[in-house]
Amino acid sequence: MPTTTSSTYSSNKHFVLVHGLGHGAWCWYKVVSHLRSAGHQVTAVDLGASGVHPSRLEDIPSFYEYIQPLVQILESISVDQRVVLVGHSYGGLPISLAMEKFSNIVSAAVFISAYMPNCKDPPSVQMQQYFMNSKPETFMDCRFTLDNGMPKTAELGEGYMTTMMYPNCLPEDLTLAKMLVRPSGLFFEDMSKDSLLTKDKYGSISRIYVVCQGDQVMNEEFQKFVVKDSPPNEVKHFPGAGHMIMLSKSEDLSLYLQEIASKYP
Repeated sequence: MPTTTSSTYSSNKHFVLVHGLGHGAWCWYKVVSHLRSAGHQVTAVDLGASGVHPSRLEDIPSFYEYIQPLVQILESISVDQRVVLVGHSYGGLPISLAMEKFSNIVSAAVFISAYMPNCKDPPSVQMQQYFMNSKPETFMDCRFTLDNGMPKTAELGEGYMTTMMYPNCLPEDLTLAKMLVRPSGLFFEDMSKDSLLTKDKYGSISRIYVVCQGDQVMNEEFQKFVVKDSPPNEVKHFPGAGHMIMLSKSEDLSLYLQEIASKYP
């Protein structure tokens, strides 16, 4: 089930936080706490077979099933509220399709060191760019299954998490991650379809890109490529964040998200 955390304060902005590959709603726990304390409504979502979602990876044959928990959350939000979607890393793809489907209620979308597709190419183009430019040794002890030479599923290795993903985080956050990460699908075939995103819907929503400096997973060169490939309305740099900014710079990120909520109606 998705994890939902809402404050008792009145607000017409609802933050919906979407995790990256292998992670779950749990990785947002610090940001949820900061935003709640500021009086905002917040939902952190467990996507299919992620976090504490009851499905297993083999039960999620398509990207559509993978993002169903996000779709259900957005369907439940009142029409008089405005949503700020936040996607981290691979989570940029789920929020992109959610923007297309729910363009009427989304006021802004924040892509944090994430894939951020454009409207002319299939989302898989950025994914292919990432894997083609990554050396195999970069993935260390991660385990992949392949389909036509591209990753079909991925399981994050503990060495990879320690060295590449969590070096900027507290030891207890790394320990939590090692206990909770799950294998995940990448859905290249689904992301290779044309016309998934349109200018009239996805393209009409303000997009903000957060560059995580010191990120060894989505390195800065790739993040710059994404920004050039699909120019957003705004780019924000966070020095020393590393990949897991929601844990390493949770307060700074939360303050910035509140700025975004105020800036984009």
